[in-house]
Amino acid sequence: MAGSERRRRLIWLIWARVCVSTLLMGSAVIFQITKPGSLPIDPFFFLIGLTYCLSVLYVTSLNYVDRSPWLIDLQFAFDASTVTAFIYFTGGVTSYFALLYVLPIIGVASLKFRSGSMRVAILSAGLYGTLAVAAYTGGPGYIGGLWMHDMRPLLPPLRVATLAVGADAIALVAVALLAGSLAERLQNANARLEDASLALADLQAFNQHVIDSMTSGLVTTDRGGRILTFNRAAEAIIGRDATQIVGMKAADVLQFPDEFAGVLARNLGGARARRADYTYRTSDGAVVDIGLSAAHLVTPDGHAGFLLTFQDVTEMRRLERDARTRQRLAAVGEMAAGIAHEIRNPLASMRGSIQVLRAELDLSNEQARLMDIVMRESDRLNDTIRSFLSYARPQPLAAGPVDAGRLLRDTAILLRNSPEVLAAHRIDVDAPDAGPIVDGDDGQIRQVVWNLATNGLRAMPEGGRLLLRARADDATDAGETRVAIEVADEGVGIAPDQLDTLFQPFRGSFARGSGLGLAIVHRIVSDHRGEVRVESELGKGTVVTARLPAKAIELEGVTA
Repeated sequence: MAGSERRRRLIWLIWARVCVSTLLMGSAVIFQITKPGSLPIDPFFFLIGLTYCLSVLYVTSLNYVDRSPWLIDLQFAFDASTVTAFIYFTGGVTSYFALLYVLPIIGVASLKFRSGSMRVAILSAGLYGTLAVAAYTGGPGYIGGLWMHDMRPLLPPLRVATLAVGADAIALVAVALLAGSLAERLQNANARLEDASLALADLQAFNQHVIDSMTSGLVTTDRGGRILTFNRAAEAIIGRDATQIVGMKAADVLQFPDEFAGVLARNLGGARARRADYTYRTSDGAVVDIGLSAAHLVTPDGHAGFLLTFQDVTEMRRLERDARTRQRLAAVGEMAAGIAHEIRNPLASMRGSIQVLRAELDLSNEQARLMDIVMRESDRLNDTIRSFLSYARPQPLAAGPVDAGRLLRDTAILLRNSPEVLAAHRIDVDAPDAGPIVDGDDGQIRQVVWNLATNGLRAMPEGGRLLLRARADDATDAGETRVAIEVADEGVGIAPDQLDTLFQPFRGSFARGSGLGLAIVHRIVSDHRGEVRVESELGKGTVVTARLPAKAIELEGVTA
């Protein structure tokens, strides 16, 4: 038994002694008032006062019982002796207070179980037997004692007294056995209950750890759709604390589409589960793609509410879009090789023939302008085919260390001197003096930056700032570090519904160009085991980020 539990029980037993003593004192006072002289009131009060004093001593010894367990036995030995004194002063073997022996026996059983109760029972039976022997043999203090008169005329016959004392002794031993057994069983039951409680607490903690370790959001609601529980993954996905939203409507917190909210209100329309895919806008304005499933929460009492599980599928949706884009680009590439020569060779013959005719024929001004238009459109078509072949037939990578900062500065110089740039345009570069270093093909990466930059300039027909930035990417992929090359403009922006098809061939939105620039960018970055991300807002501009593998190299005394 733990020390704290032992002291707690001892405190209760001390209070029990005080209560019993007070009750006896009150009874003695009542007897003295109603029947004066029926009790030896002076020794009676003395014993009650002695019990109070001993109780105070017991309280002061509580801190020592763990080191000295014999103090507990001593307390109950005093109790048995005090009960014997009460019996002595209230008639000896004829007293009705012999039942008081049961109290210390039961009390010690709660602390020392069967062994302790048997010791107190034997001591009590011995004291009671000694009291009876003294009564019949005229022992000192019994006849002509301090407070007692000759009690022999009141004593029952010796045979009756012997049977009574023997029966009481047997009863005390039986009570000791029973109380000890019950105390041991209660102790074992408490131990089993404590073990079961600990096991249940461990199971509950384990279940909570499992729920909190889930990467999917888990929400339970009542039948009215009000939130009951909200796990950590759900908090992380929607960016809100569970303590703030428990009790709120799940449809409002998770921003259900109207149709799905109606289905939930109709008890899932009789189905076992329903699923919804929609966009969620967090408190900081970020847009997250959510995939949510709703099912009935069933308990032994029946349907208790709903179980909602959801995931942030933004990255998954992006990967799906990239996969669809690669499939489309692969299909276009297969087709390009078959038709390029079929178009380019006749086109070259037609242009050559037009040049010969223009030189040899006497043409009017209008006819000459028409032939110039044919030659100019032939050149434009040839440029388109050249770009298409560049996309469909990529050149082998000549991989090596590429200083992204120097590459951006070189590109900015070329752009500032190109016809694409207007007086209202401003081209800035944000990159370290040395590095970061990309592991890739210098020429193809330059083409990526050039295509993105010219698109950014075209998106700002009235002028604006074009920013070229290179930085080490904080994120890593499977232990591989990355370099982020960003091209940001302040142009017209891109509508959200156009982002999915942005890298498909011939999807250009500018009057000039073949519509293959971004498709070539996507293909080159994919060939470098990188990825392209686009963030855009209509009327505010676009940021295109190409994440490419980094290369550790010693460059001009600086490790990049």
